[in-house]
Amino acid sequence: MIRTALVEPELLTRLRLFEPYGITFHQDELNDESDEKTQRDYKRLADDIKTLERYQDTNLSKSQRLSKAILSYFLKQQSGIERYQYHNYPVNQLFGVQNNFPSFMDSSHLIENLEAAEDYITRLSKLKVKFSQVLDGLKKREQLGILPPTFVVERVLDEMQAFVDTPVRKNILYFSFKKKLAALADIPEKKKQSLLLEVEGEINSSVYQAYQLLIDYFTELKPRTNSDDGVWKFPDGERFYASMLRYHTTTTLTAEKIHTLGLTEVDRTQTEILTVMAQQGYDPSAGFQVLMRELHDDQQFYYEDSDAGRAQILSDYKTIIDEIEQGIAGSFNVKAKVSVDVKRIPVFKEKSAPGAYYNPPSMDGARQGTFYANLYDIKATPRSNMRTLAYHEAIPGHHFQIAVQQALKNVPTFRRLVPFTAYMEGWALYAERLAWEEGFQSDPYDNIGRLRAELFRAVRLVVDTGLHYKRWTRQQAIDYMASNTAMAASDVVAEVERYIVFPAQATAYKVGMMKILSLREHAKLSLGELFDLRDFHDVVLKNGAMPLTILEEQVENYILQKRQKAENAGVKNL
Repeated sequence: MIRTALVEPELLTRLRLFEPYGITFHQDELNDESDEKTQRDYKRLADDIKTLERYQDTNLSKSQRLSKAILSYFLKQQSGIERYQYHNYPVNQLFGVQNNFPSFMDSSHLIENLEAAEDYITRLSKLKVKFSQVLDGLKKREQLGILPPTFVVERVLDEMQAFVDTPVRKNILYFSFKKKLAALADIPEKKKQSLLLEVEGEINSSVYQAYQLLIDYFTELKPRTNSDDGVWKFPDGERFYASMLRYHTTTTLTAEKIHTLGLTEVDRTQTEILTVMAQQGYDPSAGFQVLMRELHDDQQFYYEDSDAGRAQILSDYKTIIDEIEQGIAGSFNVKAKVSVDVKRIPVFKEKSAPGAYYNPPSMDGARQGTFYANLYDIKATPRSNMRTLAYHEAIPGHHFQIAVQQALKNVPTFRRLVPFTAYMEGWALYAERLAWEEGFQSDPYDNIGRLRAELFRAVRLVVDTGLHYKRWTRQQAIDYMASNTAMAASDVVAEVERYIVFPAQATAYKVGMMKILSLREHAKLSLGELFDLRDFHDVVLKNGAMPLTILEEQVENYILQKRQKAENAGVKNL
């Protein structure tokens, strides 16, 4: 993992592994996006797998065997998609290279001294090389018949054109630098003005020229694209999608099984919502859609559509997080030692961004975790949804889990970093339910918000497999999601378009949550009075992210050890 990071300067900046030791060789570099570098990575990956397999389990401690199992799964997972390395869209409306770069420079490139400020400028000067390499990859995909749907081209063109049309001093790359620079008291004002002029010049030349390369390419490409949205259209598309389901869920569930599971969970969750609404005096015979529309149109659930209203949303999110951070401690033996902030998704990309996302803290603690909320459409942030979203993205969800993982002791560094989608997203969705179980959503409308969030993840199972396995159109997917969730129209469109450019990832949430819940129930039934929720959470959290198959093994070991300890102590009737 460290060796991988060494050739990924942007990753090193995010992690801040070396900065505490004064090592900053990477801070003026951008990632190499060339095909040659990608092939070197896959060659190194194959070598790493061979090296790992030389270690015999019999010579390893229990902890080392777990480390080996997790790393082996991760490396083989990465190696397994080598044949599909071009089956993606490096420039897309969600997390494409074109919107990642400004966000990275804003949130990850800290400016703590003059050298870091100069490194920032150097990075701007190198963007054209990076984007040129991306452009070479796009042309390679075009030769293979891998083209994005027309709507993706339209979205990224609109975004990039708006970005380069922005006056430099209003560009996020400029005002973010200016804000960070202003906080440095030891740099003379004259030098600061000189640095600002340099940033302005690099944005005008290097940065905007780099974006123009992609604008020109996609403008020329657009007439050759179409509205086929699923990855079934790719060469070997069906097998590619099956591999993505295995990759993201860390299970062997087929697309058909996931689709059916989704339909079942949609029905169950809608029924639960109608039950809660009936208890509040609504008439369930009116039907799910009608009642959801009533809630959607009820102005009591919304903030003022203004800058003040949006500022209040961010403030209320912080209050919700502070409250649960204090109140949830009794459910855990561990805690997040790094704080979490709440910010608005940058305006330049919020129109096509998801409802929220989370950026983890740096490894040295210099940069806290950040929960980004999308405030583009005020109707997409009803008060009844806010608690659930905060619990998912912050505490006890993503921030809590990742902060605990980063703080693990006596494990290889990769164990503090390695991601597994089903585990991490499954935990965050489980965290939503846990908060409700612990009494943090006592308001019935907050509970409805929680259930609607769970329904949303069940709908994802149906829509993702619908698009990529059953060959639904984008509009079919939008119609299904809209009719079964009653989400804001802007959110529905953004979500469906996310699944199109990020196949299978959205299925991991519900699959992961259901696995954690089933393991918890299994532990309860097996241990009876011996079951302790805090101990169960230790098993899930204190080994870091892992495939669901290995998580199941860890829970089984925990049950066995707990029973054996009780038997040794003379406890009977187990």
